[in-house]
Amino acid sequence: MAARSPSASIENNAKAVTIPATTPSFRIVSIRLGEGIGRHSPEIEQEKHIAIHDILEENHFEPKGSPGGPYHLILATADDRLILDVRLHDESEHRRIFLSLTPFRRVLKDYHQVCQTYYAAIREAPPARIEAIDMGRRGLHDDGSHLLRDRLNGKIEMDFDTARRIFTLISALYLKA
Repeated sequence: MAARSPSASIENNAKAVTIPATTPSFRIVSIRLGEGIGRHSPEIEQEKHIAIHDILEENHFEPKGSPGGPYHLILATADDRLILDVRLHDESEHRRIFLSLTPFRRVLKDYHQVCQTYYAAIREAPPARIEAIDMGRRGLHDDGSHLLRDRLNGKIEMDFDTARRIFTLISALYLKA
């Protein structure tokens, strides 16, 4: 495993949490979700927190043509677009990428429906039913992650696990968009 730097932070609704970060230069060391993000269900809040934590622990994030980071990422939505505001280690602007949310709508809608079914099943369904629903949920999550990587092709290279975790955050943003 790579050497650790002093710290990275999670910023979400003006709350900062410090987490150790590794030092490779093509990586995210902090994530902030854009303004207007309200509270979600406890399950979605937990998924957001875990996704941010996991991204900060290990990720590969390489904006094309960039000399290297580390990077601070601000995710937001506006005018039916996803905004990835990439900043350098000193918080100076590096690049903003705008993606239409239209190509994501179907998978986000299906993903949220399956998630709601999954959360309800956890409370009352037998394990076999929960497992079947979770397989569908993971499949949709993978579809959204592949779509994100495809839409960012030529703009940002990221590994699949980073794309999955960012898709989790996009799905939370989409609920409020």
